Amino acid sequence: MQDDGRAALEALIAGDARALSAESDQIGHNFAVLHALTANDFRALLHVTVAENAGEPLTAGELRKQMGMSGAAITYLVERMITSGHLLRDSDPADRRKVMLRVADHGMDVAREFFTPLADHTRDSLADLPDGDLEAAHRVFGALIEAMGSFQVKFDVQLDRPVAHGATPRGAGSGRVDGP
Repeated sequence: MQDDGRAALEALIAGDARALSAESDQIGHNFAVLHALTANDFRALLHVTVAENAGEPLTAGELRKQMGMSGAAITYLVERMITSGHLLRDSDPADRRKVMLRVADHGMDVAREFFTPLADHTRDSLADLPDGDLEAAHRVFGALIEAMGSFQVKFDVQLDRPVAHGATPRGAGSGRVDGP
């Protein structure tokens, strides 16, 4: 049984994670508005960026599954994002028949312009914390991401989506989401 101190610390961390998520969501909204992106455009750009940074770029089909959209809707979204210069298509070096989505140079440039000041604010806010605290925070964030990912698996199975970037789809689906 956990002691009250541990439960209180976990509650504080959960509250901090919610607050961080809310701040991040607002910053993402501001970026989207400034660059004439819809909420789904921004979500797609975020999924592509996270997958690419993890070394597991997405196909349009994988992005469709991640976003729970129909094939036609994801095609329209991807085409719009390519036309606007935020995304590009690239052949998979391991299988030239496979087309991967990547963040285009223009997309990287506008993201860098917008998010560099945030990185500066973050660096300033963390400057007085010892490296050991940052290492501990990194472990905590890793545990939170793992917990959220394992919780998400339940919904991925119900909604017929891959459980992680680059995962094999579980079967054919229309992309329609009927809800749990």
